[in-house]
This record gives sequence, C-alpha cells and structure tokens, in this order.
Amino acid sequence: MQLLVFVLAYPLLWLISILPYRLFYGFSDFVFFLVFHVFGYRKKVVKSNLELAFPEKSQKEILDIQKRFYHHMCDAFLEMVKTMNLSKEDVQKRYDVQNIELIQEIEKEKTILVVCSHYANWEWNVSINNYVESKGYAVYQKVSNRYFDKWVRKVRARWNTTLITKEETAKTVLVNYKNNVKGIFGMVSDQTPQMSRAQYWTEFMGVKVPVINGAESLARKMDLAVVFLKVSKVKRGYYKAEFIPITTSGASTAKHEITDTFIRLAEAQIKEKPEYYLWTHRRWKHRNKVPVEFQ
Repeated sequence: MQLLVFVLAYPLLWLISILPYRLFYGFSDFVFFLVFHVFGYRKKVVKSNLELAFPEKSQKEILDIQKRFYHHMCDAFLEMVKTMNLSKEDVQKRYDVQNIELIQEIEKEKTILVVCSHYANWEWNVSINNYVESKGYAVYQKVSNRYFDKWVRKVRARWNTTLITKEETAKTVLVNYKNNVKGIFGMVSDQTPQMSRAQYWTEFMGVKVPVINGAESLARKMDLAVVFLKVSKVKRGYYKAEFIPITTSGASTAKHEITDTFIRLAEAQIKEKPEYYLWTHRRWKHRNKVPVEFQ
C-alpha cells in the first residue's frame, strides 16, 4: 500500500516541481482555496494557537493572520516539492544568505549547531551547505511511509547535505568530535517534546510549555558553537537568511541560557510577521500540565 500511494503521488509531485513560477504559484492559490475554504484543514487548531499567542488581538486581526498564514503554508509546502528540480543558481537567487562569513569564521575552530524555528521557509536552509567547508547535516523527522521518506531524504539532501534523524544526532556529533571532524548541524528546535522527555518548561509566546533542549545539551557537553538562523520572507518565493550568534563556546554558558536565548529570538521573529510561522502544529498542547517545580 505504501508503494502504491507513492507511485500514484510521485508523478504529480514531479509535474508540480517543473511548473514555471507563475503557474506554480497559481497552483498554490488553488491549493489554498481547497485547504482553507473547502477542507478547513486544522483551522480550529490554528485559530486557537493564534488566540493563545496573541490574546491582545481582535478576532478580525486573528482571522486576517490566519488567512495569510494558510496562503504562506501552501507556498512553503509546494516550495519543498519545487526543490526536486531547483538548480543551485535558482536557490541562491531566491534564498539570499546575508552574512555567511560569520559561519565561515566559526567553522574554522568549532562544530556549529544552527538552530531555527518553523518559520518562513526552512526547507531551503539546506542550501547553506553551498557556502561552507564543513560537512553539513540536517536533522529531520522520519516519514512513516518508507518510500516518501526516501524521497524526502533525496530532496532535502540536495547540495551535499546529509540527513540524520534526531535519534542519530548525538551519536554523529560525538563521533565527529572524537575524530576532530568539524560539522554544521541544522536543527529545527521549536517542536514539542513528549511529556515523558520534557526536562525544561518556559514561556513561549506568553504560554508556559515544555521545550526541547537537545541543542543546548550537546553544545554544553562538547563545547560547540550555536547560531540562530533567522529566515525572513522578502516577497512570494524569495527569502533572506541571517545568522545571529548565540554562543561560540557552549561549555561556558549557564544552564538553560542557550535554550532561553533561542526561544526569545524565535518569539521576536514570530511577532514581526506572525503569518509566516507554522501554526498548524500543536505547540501548546501541554500547557495545562506544568509540573509544580516549573510553575
């Protein structure tokens, strides 16, 4: 069944990926109409998340952000598909890396953890590997359909990026560390951890939730550098990426310092243009389960 689903879907994905941009974004508008107006995909979740994050906004403002978010979400999903046939020249034109010299300087001495949130376009972050000397890794969530998982790995592995799962990350960093091999590890770090694995709670967009602190744990144990990747949407189909240093020495940071800095940077980014954040995931689902020690 998994193979059948993939075989049926792949020709459509390939066709979408070769569409000229005018037709490509016209198709995205059509997908938006289906997702938002016909199927109403997770509209209640999105509205609830926006109300939690922006209690000061009116219902009219919330609905306006919601609609603009769905437009962007459809673009972002299809841009991942577009990566199948996206040339190096095209991605460099559409994903403008502003201050790569910061990474190029740090990588001479340290392995770097590049942390970001589900904001703007995180799929094209892998193109950063075009500008660096160190081996690039992207941490991803394995897809249950093994054929789609292989496809996702192939698409995201463009430009010599190696994909690893979150379970493989610590081992890969440790092996590189022991062999004195430097690398750059890209991590989307705003997911919600399982309650059984939640070790730290803090406010995110004004709501206390558990947060993932895997990047901080690795950085402090192995003295890695940590950099926040801020991706902004310039206009439809065009983005710019800016690196903001968090620390060049994880071992010298205080407990929770890296995680808290990441959270504050992610919040500031979301507040600038909230429609570009991924509001469909249940980021605040554990908010009513705060342990006594974190209340």
